[in-house]
Amino acid sequence: MKQDEKLLRLLEEHHSLGIAEQIDYQKFYLYSLITHSTAIEGSTVTEVENQLLFDEGITAKGRTLQEQMMNLDLKAAYEQSMQLARLHADFSVEMLKSLSALVMKNTGAMYNTAQGSFDASKGDLRLVGVTAGTGGRSYMNYQKVPGKLAEFCEQLNRNRHQLMGSEDMIAKYLLSFDAHYQLVTIHPWVDGNGRMSRLVMNQLQYEFGLVPVKIIKEDKAEYIQALIDSREQESLAPFRAFMLEEHTRNISKEIEEYKKTQEDTDDKLTSTDDKPTIILAYLKEKGQCKTSELSELLGLKPTQTKAYLYKLLQEGKIVAHGANKNRTYSLA
Repeated sequence: MKQDEKLLRLLEEHHSLGIAEQIDYQKFYLYSLITHSTAIEGSTVTEVENQLLFDEGITAKGRTLQEQMMNLDLKAAYEQSMQLARLHADFSVEMLKSLSALVMKNTGAMYNTAQGSFDASKGDLRLVGVTAGTGGRSYMNYQKVPGKLAEFCEQLNRNRHQLMGSEDMIAKYLLSFDAHYQLVTIHPWVDGNGRMSRLVMNQLQYEFGLVPVKIIKEDKAEYIQALIDSREQESLAPFRAFMLEEHTRNISKEIEEYKKTQEDTDDKLTSTDDKPTIILAYLKEKGQCKTSELSELLGLKPTQTKAYLYKLLQEGKIVAHGANKNRTYSLA
């Protein structure tokens, strides 16, 4: 099975299980995105520590102020980014600079160079040359950055609009991966380019209604190598392949973990359990109904009801209509 086909199959299962509809799923998934993105940049703050930091204002012992501020800043940037995604706002140089200003608000510095001064905490574009690590290749000349960034936004907006009404999820994911690679290759800022590139990728995925991709810190080396391979080969293929595989791994793991939490409910799905019969009888009477209506009828939590519905779907006894919060079920 091809990687894109495997991912689509897993995403359908992820959707059928209603994982994204769990209480606080979006919040905790966002916290995970932030934690792993900053971890790639050297932060040691864990997901649990970020939850306490974001929700309770409790700082983590043994963590530096700088890395905690890095996480708080990225959270603010993601919240703004998600709002822009909901508004379907077009990308512009000024938008990217404003998001970068949020990312670097408390960790960015002022730079005084022969070419002039610029402030990373204000989202200013770099006025110096930068290289990809010690002994690495240099990124494009800073004088080309404004024009290339404007070109990047123009092309991205054109491609976004073309895909807006499409149901081709893989094409949408690939566009977001390409935007990530292209932005980090332009390297518009002196710092925060990785975080910004991942944020823009996720912003596109939120806009398209996709499950956002996170690059977990354990895969940092593979991730960086994929960027290097694409750059050296002058091809998007290596980076696209890594991102598809990474998302497939993460979605598969999430489904596996979700199913483990449902074991108690699954154990109840036996031939002596009358709830499937009640669901089928109710659907026969009503025609179609939502999970919330069935949950109220059965006196169960939505996640428990979804376990019954998923089993009935697998058995071919019912069919699902629509997506997410508007999803309904009827007899097959």
